Amino acid sequence: MRNVVIIGSGCAGLTAAIYAARANLKPLVIRGLEAGGQLTLTTLVENFPGFPQGVQGPELIDLMQKQASVFGAEFLEGNVTRADLSRQPFTLEVSSETIETETLIIASGASAKLLGLESERKLLGHGVSTCATCDGYFFRGKDVAVVGGGDTAAEDALFLTRYANEVNVVHRRDQLRASKIMQDRLFRNPKIRFTWDSHVKDILDPDQTEVTGVRLQNVKTGEESFKPLSGVFIGIGHSPNTAIFKGQIDLNESGYIITHEGSKTNIPGVFAAGDVQDHIYRQAVTAAGSGCMAAIDAERYLEAHD
Repeated sequence: MRNVVIIGSGCAGLTAAIYAARANLKPLVIRGLEAGGQLTLTTLVENFPGFPQGVQGPELIDLMQKQASVFGAEFLEGNVTRADLSRQPFTLEVSSETIETETLIIASGASAKLLGLESERKLLGHGVSTCATCDGYFFRGKDVAVVGGGDTAAEDALFLTRYANEVNVVHRRDQLRASKIMQDRLFRNPKIRFTWDSHVKDILDPDQTEVTGVRLQNVKTGEESFKPLSGVFIGIGHSPNTAIFKGQIDLNESGYIITHEGSKTNIPGVFAAGDVQDHIYRQAVTAAGSGCMAAIDAERYLEAHD
């Protein structure tokens, strides 16, 4: 029987592990399929407090895991394939192993929706990004593209105009899906250009380990074109990793876990932290903060039910 099990090993899960371990709760962290979360897909992180010269994303995750281990957190490789939250203790299945726990912290994150291109995967962190607020600073004075036509893409494009020379919004339709107010802001901004009825067929150049441009294809005519660029931001949304909890825990219409009074869910003893419940900020530092909250909430729950 475990006191605390944490699903996920990104900033939220590892911060929860540090706090729970220091409370002598001996937490078990199930690392998940995307171990380390989205920070492992980025390079230099300049906005996490305490690193005046910045820190590489994978290095930050490694340091946090080591810190949790020092205080007694345990780690299990694997992915939770089934969860039963209908009664306590809660039970989880990881591969062929069944784990029971008195409290559960869900920090399984949200995965950025990608275009599915091989070049896109190879260039993640090298000119391809899924987070404009994280990486926009690195594209000062450069030309970039934002792929998408909804509010996510619109927000990314507007943010990037603070740094970029030109922001080209690439959308497969002839009009945006973003809210009217966001569209008005885009159309009024002199730094923003639009490429309509087009999709990204390829991103160049993985061989140079940097983005040099995109190959576009018009979805109506089939005509292809090349646009030189220094960065590509994928703005087609995120998918919270909550599939195994559907029907058991309260989710919003987009699948994010609904929390109240900090990290509490509708199930006593189950808490949520990080991008799995935060679809607004999606920053490493806010994920870390909510991981702290979840660990403290779990500790207080255990004390009250001892």
